[in-house]
Amino acid sequence: MINIPKLKNTDSQMFFLMAGPCAIEGRDMALRIAEHIVTVTDRLKIPYIFKGSYRKANRTKIDSFTGIGDEKALKILREVSETFGVPTVTDIHESHEAALAAEYVDVLQIPAFLCRQTELLTAAARTGKAVNVKKGQFLSGASMKFAAEKINEVNPDAQVLLTDRGNSFGYGDLIVDYRNLPEMQEFGVPVIMDCTHSLQQPNQSSGVTGGKPKLIETIAKAAIAVGADGLFIETHFNPAEAKSDGANMLPLDQLEGLLERLAHVRQAIL
Repeated sequence: MINIPKLKNTDSQMFFLMAGPCAIEGRDMALRIAEHIVTVTDRLKIPYIFKGSYRKANRTKIDSFTGIGDEKALKILREVSETFGVPTVTDIHESHEAALAAEYVDVLQIPAFLCRQTELLTAAARTGKAVNVKKGQFLSGASMKFAAEKINEVNPDAQVLLTDRGNSFGYGDLIVDYRNLPEMQEFGVPVIMDCTHSLQQPNQSSGVTGGKPKLIETIAKAAIAVGADGLFIETHFNPAEAKSDGANMLPLDQLEGLLERLAHVRQAIL
């Protein structure tokens, strides 16, 4: 399905999973979350990529949590990979971050708001790492071919992944248009559904992003039924205490049951 280094179970027809906390809050929390997810995904034979942002640049308020320090967080991501033998993914926000992050992780992720930033995309491509580009909330799936083309123009061998995370709808809400998934698959790249950020309610008057986490399973089931190659899910032991995006994260103890049900959906459509 995909050839990201260290990705296990790639001989299966199962969807793959990008999952982890929104942000790296500390070493122990990252390792505990990774261990839990690795145990579950190994049992279900779901290829797994650990996700954690080493720094959060897009925050509503100036005093919102942004990270524990770039190098410290990136070293934790490397430790997760070395400890559990899984690839890792993290966001980058400016072109100069690409080379730094590439020293520690296997996949560089381009945030949705930045998916048109040519310099950022090409900097990621030059690292030789896989690049996951999140579709802008303001774009159609078909429009994402240009992001993929920018990366492959600079590095024809670069592995590109595209992720849908909903479209802006009215004020402070998003809606998922599942036509985006097959449209992006036409470009010959793996396509992922972000099941948590697509349920965000951004730009709330409180200055804290809201969300509808009860609908995560609905979004995920529909994405698998449509034929998504992978799922992106942010999860935490206690989302209410998470330092970033807790309002739309899945409680970690609910992940195993969800993945079991999704695996049944996947088998049903094969």
